Amino acid sequence: MKNFIIRLKKESDNPAVDKLIMDSLNVWYRKNRGFDVFVPSLEAASIFTRIYDQLDPDCCVVAEDPENGALAGACFYHPRSTHVALGIMNVAPDYFGQKVSSKILNYVVDFAKERNQVLRLVSSSMNLDSFSVYSKAGFVPRAMFRDVKIEVPAEGFDDSLEGATLRDAELADVDAIVELELELYGVERAKDYRFFIENKDGIWGTSVLVNDETGAINGVMASARDPGSNMVGPGAVRTERQAAALIKRELNRYKGEWAPIVLIPTDCVELGRETYAMGGVNTETHVAQTLGEAPVKKGVIIPTFMPETA
Repeated sequence: MKNFIIRLKKESDNPAVDKLIMDSLNVWYRKNRGFDVFVPSLEAASIFTRIYDQLDPDCCVVAEDPENGALAGACFYHPRSTHVALGIMNVAPDYFGQKVSSKILNYVVDFAKERNQVLRLVSSSMNLDSFSVYSKAGFVPRAMFRDVKIEVPAEGFDDSLEGATLRDAELADVDAIVELELELYGVERAKDYRFFIENKDGIWGTSVLVNDETGAINGVMASARDPGSNMVGPGAVRTERQAAALIKRELNRYKGEWAPIVLIPTDCVELGRETYAMGGVNTETHVAQTLGEAPVKKGVIIPTFMPETA
């Protein structure tokens, strides 16, 4: 077995990492689902290096082939005060079957252990190869999600909810958002929500749901509208009815143009029915896993693949 060089990504590696992500995902989806997840476009696939070099610089580990300098694999990770999130991990097709993913995963596992923190991820339950890698490393499934694709009509959806006001999030809301997510999910992501709300890239939307009587923020929902990531989430909300309203508000940013993906928890029956009533179609399933004990989830948690910081 080849002894790969395991090191942190450099900025000069970005084009190779972009191509690695695009090729790896397209090969798997083409073989197993019959379509490319990325149109062969490095611009779309570059969303990971573009965003993560801003959000979490120097937090991507790569495996380099010592014989030719090629990148065999890459994995982003996201340190937060409450946990470490394992982001997208890919292996170049030429290196499938050479245990590259295990080697770069071990780097991130050791990083989390040094910080004495739980390591969290959301991965496809349909990719048994990756599921096996995580299972062998000791990850335990905690929650299941159905990926629901929703065509947004030109008129949008009715996102009103009696007793609540839905509005764009502001920087002044970040402390309340953090408090809510800590209560419901046990994670702290102040950096992420500031990043969304500042929206320097012009791709993010973020909404909050405010109780009209108390003024408390009872839910938050973000979204990314970019050729490389067309999704609603992340979100943390107290109830399924509130989650449905927030999802609709974020979907309305895509009116008549896009068909975003939303990851709906499989244990949220009413929310699932609501998304199906909106025309949602299941496309895949994902599983949230942890290495180490994690707080018990409350309310409704909506994960996403950009950024994968939950």
